[in-house]
Amino acid sequence: MEFSPTAFADRMKATALELAVLAGHLVLYPSGLVGERRAAPSVPAGDGPGSGPGGATRPVVLLHGFVDNRSVFVMLRRTLSRHGRDSVESLNYSPLTCDLRAAAELLSRRVAELLDRTGHTEVDLVGHSLGGLIARYYVQRLGGDAKVRTLVMLGTPHSGTAFVPLAVADAHPLVRQMRPGSEVLRELAGPAPGCRTRFVSFWSDLDQVMVPVETARLDHPDLIVHNVRVSGIGHLALPVHPTVANGILRALDDDVPATDEHDGSSGAASVA
Repeated sequence: MEFSPTAFADRMKATALELAVLAGHLVLYPSGLVGERRAAPSVPAGDGPGSGPGGATRPVVLLHGFVDNRSVFVMLRRTLSRHGRDSVESLNYSPLTCDLRAAAELLSRRVAELLDRTGHTEVDLVGHSLGGLIARYYVQRLGGDAKVRTLVMLGTPHSGTAFVPLAVADAHPLVRQMRPGSEVLRELAGPAPGCRTRFVSFWSDLDQVMVPVETARLDHPDLIVHNVRVSGIGHLALPVHPTVANGILRALDDDVPATDEHDGSSGAASVA
């Protein structure tokens, strides 16, 4: 494949950023191995977007990607907290998990416990990569749409990714489930009438883990979907880039269902 000089330069910048993000994440990774302490959120005065009982904002649950942990969301959590999201929790699922459905069941129990603890009736979810598929399975197949107002997905392989060769994919069941045509992906492509959750899917034109990059777009006739095209950054940078974080905030605060395709004019990240 040939690239123009500009496209080549953009790809090199994105790769450099990916390496920088990876280096930083390797430093933080050990801190995310232990599950976080759960506490009831404080209740701020007044009402605002995404508010619930007593003016408190809806809780947010973050789900990491394959062989990752909650440390990937350090920057995003700070951004959410600074903008009034007072109840943000991460779900660590084991890298030994062999079925996406099992992780979705774990998420279902966590959401139920969080709602009982906080008194809210709905949560918002943010999932990176495989985490987005787990959250989507919970919403579409396990009745999660009754409890999830908005699901934001970052670089999620909705149609499967061919990044990992088929021979290597056999090494782990979760990797096989992210391959195009897997049983889980066929389930998610099936009818989902009446699904109430809003889906917002961020996909990057330089995401080298999503093969092809368009697989991170969500296209489903029964779902309320807003696809956000991001420019100039790769897969690992999606959960940490400040422009993406601002887009996530807008998605979570927007209580009006969005069904239009967004071309990146107000939510794209252009990395210099």
